[in-house]
Amino acid sequence: MIVCIAEKPSVARDIAKVLGATQPHDGYMEGNGYQVTWTFGHLCTLKEPQDYRTDWKAWSVSRLPMIPDRFGIKLIANEGYAKQFAVIERLMQAADGIVNCGDAGQEGELIQRWVMQKANAKAPVQRLWISSLTEESIRDGFNHLRPQSDFQSLYEAGLCRAIGDWLLGMNATRLYTLKYRHSQGQVISVGRVQTPTLALIVRRQQEIDNFRPEPYWVLATRYRDTLFTATQGKIRNETEAQQALQSVAGRDFTVTAVTQKKGSEAPPRLFDLTSLQVECNKKYGFSADETLRHIQSLYEKKLTTYPRVDTTYLSDDIYAKCPAILQGMTPYAPLVQPLMGAKLHKSKKVFDSSKVTDHHAIIPTGVDPAAISVSLQEKQVYHLVAQRFIAIFYPDCKFSTTTVLGAVEKVAFKVSGKQILEDGWRVVFGGKSGESVESDTSDKEQVLPAFKEGEHGPHEPALSAKQTTPPEPYTEATLLRAMETAGKNIDDPVLRDALKANGIGRPSTRAAIIETLFRRNYIRKNRKRLIPTDDGMRLIGLIQDELLKSAELTGRWEKKLRDIEAHQYDARQFMDEMKSMVIQLVETVRSIP
Repeated sequence: MIVCIAEKPSVARDIAKVLGATQPHDGYMEGNGYQVTWTFGHLCTLKEPQDYRTDWKAWSVSRLPMIPDRFGIKLIANEGYAKQFAVIERLMQAADGIVNCGDAGQEGELIQRWVMQKANAKAPVQRLWISSLTEESIRDGFNHLRPQSDFQSLYEAGLCRAIGDWLLGMNATRLYTLKYRHSQGQVISVGRVQTPTLALIVRRQQEIDNFRPEPYWVLATRYRDTLFTATQGKIRNETEAQQALQSVAGRDFTVTAVTQKKGSEAPPRLFDLTSLQVECNKKYGFSADETLRHIQSLYEKKLTTYPRVDTTYLSDDIYAKCPAILQGMTPYAPLVQPLMGAKLHKSKKVFDSSKVTDHHAIIPTGVDPAAISVSLQEKQVYHLVAQRFIAIFYPDCKFSTTTVLGAVEKVAFKVSGKQILEDGWRVVFGGKSGESVESDTSDKEQVLPAFKEGEHGPHEPALSAKQTTPPEPYTEATLLRAMETAGKNIDDPVLRDALKANGIGRPSTRAAIIETLFRRNYIRKNRKRLIPTDDGMRLIGLIQDELLKSAELTGRWEKKLRDIEAHQYDARQFMDEMKSMVIQLVETVRSIP
């Protein structure tokens, strides 16, 4: 008998249906030579300190650092979990073969491996690796099962992540709590990813609190109902600003140059999980965790592909499946129909197998969304995914950029404007010809009247008194981007991709990290803005070791974990480094008077 183990009962039912395992039993389905069972996500966890040594139960600085000789796992204390595990254990003990049907990612691999280890499974194991839960995808996945050994490095990376988090979290939390807590029962929580994320928010708030506005003036003039701005930019001295104004008053404005340049704009990139969370926060105000729950639900309802991904590309083999996916999206028929008459456009900015490792970008599966019951929030998330997918097959948007230079005496002025010439992909998002271009990274620019070089005439100059402004507080959208790039403010998507390997956390864990900061009262939300609480400010102030607070250094750990996954770094070396770091941390903090 072949035992298949999925991560959720709903996924197990989908797999059982495809395999013909239709006979229900308590905790599993059976039929056609298969038994299909399930976990409830994590059934097992790393043991707690007192499970290794009884004297580690009591919190004491003298007993730190806690570094077990060998890490072990145990069942999570839950009656329902224990009952389901007993079923899994019995099935696996008698199995001729096992198929790991966990979510196709690092966490899914770790969850199922731990359960199989705890059940002392001896049968050979194969891996189901699929990007959607449609019947076609499941059937194809079972026709191409892979040996578990193919995913050993994935498991090792997940195990190193879990043990590293245990080592730092258990030791640093006890260390700082015992050293600095003000009241009995208060816990000062420190984490490998949690703490540098909190530090980002705290430092931004400190920048805001310490900010002192500085005045400046901007010289502009209105000529033919068009506002030109002086190219010298901010004038820091009011006397100089007034002199500049007087120098242009009463003199003709002359157009010195007119340039027009035609350009094109490619469709927006497909979504990875982080960019989807960013967009949903901007557009709908969803938290990162809410977006993850909605897209996970859409995945389990077979409407979208696997969500916990960090690439915006599709592998080349997906291209052949795209016409069928588009045809299945019946609510979008008016947008899809113009694409069906010819060969679909294939861009290297979208289809590039070299940019895809385990999973491709999030796209629809082709299952008709009109036939599935979804919540309003799920509809909104699906709509964003669907729009991006349809848009990649539309032509580039064509536009014209006009730049006009002018001068009054020796003072130079400038104005720019863009005009859409051909909508291209913007039709998918409701764009209309003749309107100005509005991208993710620039404000809407005006459409300019026709100017001629050498023309001149009267104008209306004016000074605007302004003040420098503090940096904006983080929102979940901007915090997710900061976590993705280890605190670096990067707008360019190509540069951002290059930094992803050094980001804080993984796409699948960032939402949970933010929720943990809320739950532990280290941050609060004011509308969309994330504000550190007094406890959060105090925690970052207490931690003197920059290693624990550094987004960049934490990003280097993440890079090593990814390298372990890619067979480019040794897992034992990573663990040795983590143990040495914890030992040094304890010695340093213990020595502080």
